[in-house]
Order: sequence, then C-alpha cells, then structure tokens
Amino acid sequence: MTGGRLLTVAQVADYLQIPVQTLYLWHHKGTGPSAIKVGRHLRYRQADLDAWVQSLVDQRRVHWRS
Repeated sequence: MTGGRLLTVAQVADYLQIPVQTLYLWHHKGTGPSAIKVGRHLRYRQADLDAWVQSLVDQRRVHWRS
C-alpha cells in the first residue's frame, strides 16, 4: 500500500490539535486534508496528511515573502 498507514479522525484531530468536528466539517466542505471513506468511516493516509501540512507551510512562506 502506498501512502503509509491509515489514521482515524480522532488521531488526526489529536495530531493537528483541533476538534474532531472540525475535520468532519472540512470534509463536508471539501477542504482540509484529503480523506477516504472506509465503509462509513473517514480515514486519512499519513502521507496525504503530511503533504497537506507541508502545503500550509509553503503557503505561509509565499505569504511572508510578499
């Protein structure tokens, strides 16, 4: 499997230090880190989460340079 391990919503919320409900809201709006449905459950690939966090860092760098 590519992309590494699958994380639960609770694990991602803990990692990002945000409420679980925020992740569900982001998913509903189509924003935030990429998630997949496994049955009725949302799961996040570690690689996708890392890439999303890096994109936030990259956006900040561009913003600081402007």
